[in-house]
Amino acid sequence: MATTPELDRPAVLVDLSTAEAHLNRICFKTGPPELFGTELEWTVHDAADPARPVDSRRLRDALGGHAPPTLAPDGPHLPLTRSGTVTAEPGGQLEISSAPHPSLRTLIEATSADIAQLTDLLAGAGLVLGHSGIDPYRPPRPAVQTPRYRAMCGYFDRDGPAGRTMMYSTAGLQVCLDAGQPGQLAARWAALHALGPVLLALFATARRHAGRDTGLASARMAAWQRIDPARTRPVWRGDDDTDPVTAWTRYALAAPLLCVRRPGDDWMVPAGLTLADWIDGALPEPPTVQDLEYHLSTLFPPVRPRGYLEVRYLDAQPPGEWIAPVALATALLADDRTVDAVRSTCAPVADRWSVAARRGLGDPALARAARAVRDLALPALDRTDLPAATREQIDRIVRRRLTAAERSTP
Repeated sequence: MATTPELDRPAVLVDLSTAEAHLNRICFKTGPPELFGTELEWTVHDAADPARPVDSRRLRDALGGHAPPTLAPDGPHLPLTRSGTVTAEPGGQLEISSAPHPSLRTLIEATSADIAQLTDLLAGAGLVLGHSGIDPYRPPRPAVQTPRYRAMCGYFDRDGPAGRTMMYSTAGLQVCLDAGQPGQLAARWAALHALGPVLLALFATARRHAGRDTGLASARMAAWQRIDPARTRPVWRGDDDTDPVTAWTRYALAAPLLCVRRPGDDWMVPAGLTLADWIDGALPEPPTVQDLEYHLSTLFPPVRPRGYLEVRYLDAQPPGEWIAPVALATALLADDRTVDAVRSTCAPVADRWSVAARRGLGDPALARAARAVRDLALPALDRTDLPAATREQIDRIVRRRLTAAERSTP
């Protein structure tokens, strides 16, 4: 087995205060909010038979030099033409991570070009990208195996099948935004959380799974909500004014370890062992700074700090419609006054995560908040560098979602 550089073990964490200090340094990198990006994930299907399983070899051959290390450990791992990178998830889902951009227009142009390139690569192998946030055709099935993914599956299996659904069947859309200046951080953090149930409901696409109607607006988010709440629940709730750095530090230290990297394929750990326990000596080898940072990558709250703020609560979208949630989230966070208005507007529904996953815009309170958010977003979009035609396209997508919800509500 090839050596893995990240298994090197310098910088041992000797106590909790050392871990807390490191978390304080890396998780919220403050400064002017100038950059943003996106991560787009899709299920992948055989073009002729979308219920047919797609294995890792077929994905690797389709992607060629762009195949990620999980598919081609010795490959060149080339970025796409416009700098997006491709990764593969455990169920064979593919994801494009954009480069950071200072312009919403260039983000959309570059990512659209990378999506077109990925679509062409897959088409050459008779494959297509999915159109929703959960696989509508196939039951959960592993396609990519790594020590991390095997440990994840074992960890989540302790609590039932939802973990396998999440790992092998779901596809999300992420928006990445700068944390902002120190004085802006708390407001931006709270606004993105408060906005979450509204945008989840507005852009829910994950109703059908494995050939059946689940009856849920977002079966993807419902699956996330059924697995380990210590690593998936929101860090911020309602009117919580805890400093974001303090709140995230507590969350990270109290979360159970999902796995511990070690040579070989067995990365499993005893149930219930937290990062704080490990630092206190619960395992034979002490954790390092690299172990702490890897642990953070196994935490999946709806908004996750990674230096920037990573919005994780959105379903994958139909072709071309990803621009709407990305543009709305970006535009609404572009101005401090709009940030405050978002938090105020969404406050009545800020904790309706489970309702948003179950009912979407069928919940009257979420539908009202979604209409109010649209009203805030329109002038905010006008202040971006998006062409008028793109802004109109985004508004049409949002209006169509709102109108469909109104028609279906008794």
